[in-house]
Amino acid sequence: MSVLVVGISHRSAPVSLLERVAVDPDGAAKLTRDVAAGEHVTEAAVIATCNRLEIYADVDRFHGSVEELSSLLVERAGRATEDLLPHLYVHYDDGAVSHLFQVAAGLDSMAVGEGQILGQAREALARGQEHGTIGPSLNVLFQQALRVGKRVHAETAIDQAAPTLVSAALDRVEEVSGHLFDGATDRKAVVVGAGSMASLATATLTRRGATDIVVVNRTPDRAVRLATEHGVRAAALADLAEEIQDADLVVACTGSTGVLLTTDMVASLARPLDVVDLALPHDVEPGVGELPGVTLVTLADLADDLAGSDAGAEVDAVREIVTQEVAAFLNARRQASVTPTVVALRSMATEVVDAELARLLTRLPDLDDASRDEVLQSLRRVADKLLHQPTVRVKELANETGAVSYAAALAELFALDPDAVDAVTRPGGLAP
Repeated sequence: MSVLVVGISHRSAPVSLLERVAVDPDGAAKLTRDVAAGEHVTEAAVIATCNRLEIYADVDRFHGSVEELSSLLVERAGRATEDLLPHLYVHYDDGAVSHLFQVAAGLDSMAVGEGQILGQAREALARGQEHGTIGPSLNVLFQQALRVGKRVHAETAIDQAAPTLVSAALDRVEEVSGHLFDGATDRKAVVVGAGSMASLATATLTRRGATDIVVVNRTPDRAVRLATEHGVRAAALADLAEEIQDADLVVACTGSTGVLLTTDMVASLARPLDVVDLALPHDVEPGVGELPGVTLVTLADLADDLAGSDAGAEVDAVREIVTQEVAAFLNARRQASVTPTVVALRSMATEVVDAELARLLTRLPDLDDASRDEVLQSLRRVADKLLHQPTVRVKELANETGAVSYAAALAELFALDPDAVDAVTRPGGLAP
């Protein structure tokens, strides 16, 4: 089996198209189940963020699987196949491992190095586990990707060197409107949403000196939890129109379907308003940005701002860590791939030794126990010495790239039973 990734992100498609394929948590769960139901798929996971939708699957063939997974995204977008396919990307096997590690490290994010993707990858793993679509292949891959992401943030200063989407959006607003929060005057900020992005927005606004922040969310309990965590106020979504009456800034990041902040709600305001829309699909009606006195910053604006931005040496350090981790993971996976053959080979040798010893004992019935044990140990030593070099070399050669499968060659040379090799990889098999 091999891992296949089919996805679409800010790097391959405009925000307008990303909006067409965006999914909420329920949609991500359904997509995960739909992927797992594919003819060639044995495991499935979906990473869904404000700027990417990626399907990860353990598959038994490449071409049929690419067609299956691509069709699910085309169906989600509601577009003609030829309109969406040019914006999809595919990574397979070793390339899929490298891509996920880069994603988890923040190298593929709109804001390079941002740490929020770690939580989103963790959500993808948990969602797959909850719905039973994650097996040993994707579990190992995602767990290692999460460790890589943690190592990146522990060993580099990428957190300080690279901007988050929230900070980049606020920087953009400040360029147009001046200082958002300087501590000299009370300015009110409304955060719409209660997820990880809303939490980041609330924390960032607090650090920047906002003195009056209210968290508005469709589910009041979640708004209260987030507000309590940051020492701010909570309100229900039904109160959004009232809350923006005296607001200076609105940061919308729910990711729910349907517009939450409409042109009519904002048009009645008698004061300037800065609006940041970090949701996909968008939370803010596009016409809001055309109203007098309103500054609207969207993901599309940030994509332009952050394109080509780089944190210099810190990004180089992250890339080095990812390169090391990818190589180590692939080497370990290749060595693990020959383990069933090696175990089956040693099992066959044990059976040969036992059979020869039984034959010898029928010819020498008067052999005492001490002599019998000595003969057994001698036979085993001979078998071990004969097998030692081939098994060591097949593990070493497994690390070399190329078309040759040394494990398959070993199995062919020793005429190993394919069922015996497969049994090692099944639950309850012979794997050490």
